[in-house]
Formats: sequence, C-alpha cells, structure tokens
Amino acid sequence: MTLLLSKDFMPKDDIPISKEYHHLKVDDLPVIEVLEKFDYQKLIADYQKENGKPLKPIRRHKNSKNKVPESVTCPRCGAPHVYLYDNTGGRGQYLCKVCNTNFNDKNRFSKTVIFKCPHCSRTLDRIKERKDFYIYKCRNDDCSFYLKNLRTMSKEEKKHFKKHPHKFKVRYIYREFDFDFQPLSKESTYLPKVDISGIHSSPHTLGLILTYYVNYGLSSRNVAAIMKDIHNVDISHQTVLNYADSVGYLVKPYLDNYPYDLSDSFCGDETYIKVYGKWQYIFFFFDAVKKIILSYHVSPKRDTPSAIKAINDVLTKMDPIPDNLNFVVDGNPIYLLARHYYYQQGIDFDVTQVIGLTNDDPVSTEYRPLKQIIERLNRTFKKSYRSTCGFKSSQGSVAYVNLFAAYFNFLRPHSALEKKIPVTVPQLINLPNMPARWGKLIELSQEYILHQQQHSA
Repeated sequence: MTLLLSKDFMPKDDIPISKEYHHLKVDDLPVIEVLEKFDYQKLIADYQKENGKPLKPIRRHKNSKNKVPESVTCPRCGAPHVYLYDNTGGRGQYLCKVCNTNFNDKNRFSKTVIFKCPHCSRTLDRIKERKDFYIYKCRNDDCSFYLKNLRTMSKEEKKHFKKHPHKFKVRYIYREFDFDFQPLSKESTYLPKVDISGIHSSPHTLGLILTYYVNYGLSSRNVAAIMKDIHNVDISHQTVLNYADSVGYLVKPYLDNYPYDLSDSFCGDETYIKVYGKWQYIFFFFDAVKKIILSYHVSPKRDTPSAIKAINDVLTKMDPIPDNLNFVVDGNPIYLLARHYYYQQGIDFDVTQVIGLTNDDPVSTEYRPLKQIIERLNRTFKKSYRSTCGFKSSQGSVAYVNLFAAYFNFLRPHSALEKKIPVTVPQLINLPNMPARWGKLIELSQEYILHQQQHSA
C-alpha cells in the first residue's frame, strides 16, 4: 500500500520556506527494547515461598537522614518507599530491595523502553529536551555509523571538525516525541453553534449558496450578487460566509467517519493557503485509485506534529492497517520523524522519499507518475480557493477546506472515474440537482451527529 506526498508547483517567490528543515537529517529507526515489568507483591510472595520467611521492609534508624520520600516507588516493580534504600545520602539514587533495581529520576528504568543504536546496539543517551521531543545520541566511539562518517570526511573537513566538532553531525541521533496526542483517535462529534435548521433561508437556497461558493469557487460577494440578481434573494456576503462556516463544521464528522472503501494506492500533498495574510498549510492525503480525500488537515505550521496528525487521519480510516503500508513523500524530513513517532506507538509503516523533479533514481521513476495526480488535486483546490483571496480567520479556512473535501468526495463527478462520484451515497443518487444534494448531505450530517450524541449519552 503506497502513499505519495509531493510539493505543490507555485511561483518560486510565492513558496513559504521552512528553513529549520534545510539541514535536518533523520537517521534510521533505533532498536527499541521493551523493559520487563514486575509486580512487587508477587515477588514478595515468591521470596517467602522460596526462603520460608517474609521479605521485611527496610529498618531505618529513628534519626536517620537517609529517608526515602513516601512519594517515591520503584519504577520497575512498583514497590513502595519502605522497600527502597537511599544509596547516595539524599542525592536521588535508590535501590529496590524487592527487585534489586538501581534507579533515579533520570535512570533508564523510569521509562518503559530503552532506545539502542541500530549500528552498534549501545544504549542511547538522552542529551537534550525540546518542546515536543527528547534528543538521544549514541556516544560509542567504536560505533560503525560514527566511524563511517569520520572516514568519509575530506582533509579540510577533518581539520575543521577538530576545531568545531559541534558543526558536524557524525553520531547517530534519535528524537523521541512527547506531546499530548493519541494516535488512531478521532475528534469528538459536535453540533456547531449556529443551527442550520434555524436559518432564515430555505434548504434549497442554502444548497444554491453552497453550489456557487464551493462547486464553482465564486467569492462570497459574487455569490451574494448572483443570489440577488438571478434568484431575487437579498443576502449579504457575510451571511454567505456564516452559512459556509456552519455547514463546514457540520459535515466534518460525517466526512471523517464515513466507511470508505479504499484501494491500496494513495497519494497526498502539502499545499498552502493564507490566513490573516500569513501562510498556513493543508496536508492533503488522497486515495489515488478511488479519488477520495482522506486527510485535509489545516495547520499554521509545517512541522512534525502536523504531519503526525495528517497521517493519523489516514490511519483511522483503515481497518485494519495493512502490513505493507508505505507513505511515499518528498524530501521534507517531517514525514520521516512522523514515522519515528508512530514506531514508538507500535504502528509501523514505510516512508519512501521522492526528491527533485527528475527521474534520477529507480524510486523517482516508479513513483513520479503519482505526482500528476497530486498536481491535479492541487489545481482543483486552488481554483476553488483563489477567489477567496485568503481567509480572515483560522476557523473560516478550516470550514472551507471541510466543504471542499465533502464536495470532492460526495458530490463532484471525476473524469478519471468516467464522470462518476468518488463516494456513492445511496441517498444522494437520484436527487435532481446539486442544491438538493447539498441539502441532503447536510441532513445526513445532522443525523450522524445526533445519532452519535444519543449513543454517548
């Protein structure tokens, strides 16, 4: 199963740059050793059975200064403080009498796993802490990865390395991500603040507005003018935006949770929109055969957490996740780092990078044709989005992208599918026109949310 992600073709001066990723290199995945956990109560019972006497708590002198705080427990077996020795006179190192484990706050047994270098099997040292991740390094001077990098240096590089070693990346590095996100989880469903059933316009009028605004990519002012000049409906451009925002949030749960019938070939893209005059990013992921948008994550940053969330949108639509899942991406390292995050969570897939615009290697030759699919999706969105001239709020941009994805999946005939709609919803098939289909899609979305709320009540 393959997914491709490539760059959108835009004018050179119009592309926002993530300079922080220009020199970032992502190494191979580490060897992860899962630590065996013990139950101190079982260990104590086993001790008594084997020795014929109980394992007694530690007896401390009444005036001893080496008391272990009651809050401290053994991270490996869970033994309480009464079974812990203070090994260093209050400096933070302890020994568990039950499982014989030495530990402190920074000890490896305070975690559930150990990270080891894939090149020399040496345990990695945690060297830095960043906002969303920890950095680990292999300090083994005999590591094959380290020695190979030293050998490949030129004489000038070696001289420079001796003076400024911090400017060279020669040792194996791994990043462990630590931020508040649960993989394979979906956002909770909710009803928007504006209830569509309470608007002053009829369902047909609302369907007309959405047809002009989303299907034909007209600006809100042009939609308001057409509604007045052709349909004799007096409506402001701000009302058009309000309706679009409300419907955009209303259809999202239905769009995200629909039981899609997926193929085994995917493509995706990372493209750009403007909000408040600043760049934001849309992470599109796409079923290349069925022409279904699976992820349309909007983010103010082009960073690893955004890539993780976008990939999560795809994974939640797969049941089960295939063993041969492969994400084919461009040279941006955030997708390799996202793979590292999911690997930590026990979810494994491959990431293949296609770099550049020419077929200089077998990988590019094999996957280059998928870029044409990516570019067509981009052009379709850009044509629809261009008339907005950007958005005045993040909420407005998200709502519009929601509407575009719903239109693309459920309402838009696709030329590659012989003018068939990517996702055939039985309730929409025989409706006479597009405004009626929009109205029915809104109704189905409302029913889905109410059904979910009743189940969770």
